Amino acid sequence: MPLGLRKKKNKSKESSTLVENEEVDGATDGSARKSAVNGGGLPPPPACLRPKLVFHTQLAHGSPTGRIEGFTNVKELYKKIAEAFNLSQPEILFCTLNTHKIDMEKLLGGQIGLEDFIFAHIKGQKKEVEILKAEDALGLTITDNGAGYAFIKRIKEGSVVDTVKVICVGDHIECINGKNIVGTRHYEVARMLKELPKGEAFTLKLVEPMKAFDMLEPRRGAAKPASENKIASGRGTLRLRSKGPATVEEEPTEFEEKAVKKVDDLLESYMGIRDTELAATMVEVGKDKSNPDEFAMALDETLGDFAFPDEFVFDVWGAIGDAKQGRF
Repeated sequence: MPLGLRKKKNKSKESSTLVENEEVDGATDGSARKSAVNGGGLPPPPACLRPKLVFHTQLAHGSPTGRIEGFTNVKELYKKIAEAFNLSQPEILFCTLNTHKIDMEKLLGGQIGLEDFIFAHIKGQKKEVEILKAEDALGLTITDNGAGYAFIKRIKEGSVVDTVKVICVGDHIECINGKNIVGTRHYEVARMLKELPKGEAFTLKLVEPMKAFDMLEPRRGAAKPASENKIASGRGTLRLRSKGPATVEEEPTEFEEKAVKKVDDLLESYMGIRDTELAATMVEVGKDKSNPDEFAMALDETLGDFAFPDEFVFDVWGAIGDAKQGRF
C-alpha cells in the first residue's frame, strides 16, 4: 500500500494518549477509563502489584528530601510529590532528574533511572508579554510535562522571541491572546503559535518556575553534548505507562539512544516540539518493521491523533535504519 494512501485511524472524542507517560486529563467516568485501555493496553494495576521502588525527591528551589513510591505514570508521580510536600498537584510544572537547575536536557519523561533523584519545579512568578510576530517563525521549541502544561524548551538565538528578554526556557505557556491553553498538547500549542498572523502583535501569559538564588540559567537552553543527553541514568529504568503497568527495563542501548535523539531532532524540525518519550515510542514501534509502509501503519495504530506528514514518516524510518546500521 502506498504510504500516502494508508488508512488513518479516527480520532476519539477524548484526546487519547500520545506519549506513554500521559493519561487522558480528567478521566474519571467509565468511558474515559475504557479509552485508556484501548489499543491492546491494560488498565492500571492495583497498588499491591505496582513496582516496589522508592525514589528520593526535593523541590528544585529548596526543600527537605521526600520519599515517593507506588506510581505508574507521570500524573500519579506528581500526585505523590505533591502529597510529600503538602502541595496541590497543579502547582508542579515539571520535574528534572539529578539536577535542581532548569535543564531541559534532564527533563523527566517516561523513563526514570532506578538511581535517579527527582527535582520538582513548581509555579513561580506570573508574567504577561506582548510580542510582534515580525517573522514567520518565532524561534520557540515547545514541550509538555505529560500532565497538561506546555512550556518552552528552547529559544533560538537571534529569533523573534530571543529579543523579548523576559521570556525564558522553562516558562509555562498559560494563555495565548487570552485563550487558556492548559491541557493542550505541545504539538497543538506549537501549531497555534505558528498560525498567528505575521506582522501582528499577540500576548502570552506565562508562569515561570520558582527559582532559588543559585538558579540563574541561560535563557535559551543551549543543547548539551550528546554524551549528556541520556534518557535515563542508573543501572536500569522505570518506564511509566498509561496503558498497563510501569515496568523495570534495562538502560537504553546505543542504538536506541542514537535513534531517539535523531527522531527528537526531527520532531523539532517538522513540528516545533521536543519529546524524548514520544521519540522513544516511535523508535520502539519502528525497530522491527520491515518497510516504511508497515511502519506508517503501526504509527497510525499507536499514535493515531498525530497527522504525521509522509515526508516526516520517511525521515523517521530512515533515522531508525541509520541507527541500526551505526551510520550516525
